[in-house]
Amino acid sequence: MKDEVVRFTPRQRVEHLLVMVVFIVLALTGFPQKFYDSGWAQTVVEALGGLGRVRWLHRSAGFLFAFLATSHLTMAIVEVAIGRARPAMVPVRQDFRDAITTLRYYLGLSERQARFDRFDYRQKFEYWGLLLGGLLMIATGLVLYFPVVVSRWLPGQLIPAAKVAHSSEGLMAFLVVITWHVYNAHLAPETFPFDKSIFTGRISRARMAHEHPLELERIVASTPSEPAPDGVGGGSDKEGKG
Repeated sequence: MKDEVVRFTPRQRVEHLLVMVVFIVLALTGFPQKFYDSGWAQTVVEALGGLGRVRWLHRSAGFLFAFLATSHLTMAIVEVAIGRARPAMVPVRQDFRDAITTLRYYLGLSERQARFDRFDYRQKFEYWGLLLGGLLMIATGLVLYFPVVVSRWLPGQLIPAAKVAHSSEGLMAFLVVITWHVYNAHLAPETFPFDKSIFTGRISRARMAHEHPLELERIVASTPSEPAPDGVGGGSDKEGKG
């Protein structure tokens, strides 16, 4: 029996790496424009070659981010439609039950822990929050990039509203990534000091049995020649299916 299983495909790993790099570039070039009157912002702008280059980098990264988001959504919809993938990121009723079960466990009201499938409710919440926030950033960014065209068809008040929304959503997305994603990927007891599965594509069976037992049960059921690890049975995966 192998000690590791494949959790992420090469395409998913490359996609994550690209989004990570683009996000860093957007933050590095966007915040100095938001806080332009601060000393540190002016230092960053000068280090990057001036305001003109900062704006060019930000817009280029923005268009690349829009391409990545569009291709990601298209591929996800197509793969689900043709049956090559399960809609694992779609929230279901079991996610709400799992949230209550986890809360009761953390409060010491129950010894029962939730059993998760491929993605738990926290990962789904983060995914949809960042995806919808990203779509808002793309839409408002296009409004700011083409203000004359937009104002020909829509009220002019949309331009300053888009600027506020773009700036505020960018700050919120950055804070969510720092306080939520980085903690879960690096600082949580289960992953400290570094969760490398999204980069290697593999995860240990022991960790799968602890964090995603329903998915592991499905993998074991599809390869009957390999025995299940301790603590993982061959039961139904209906509970917690996402």
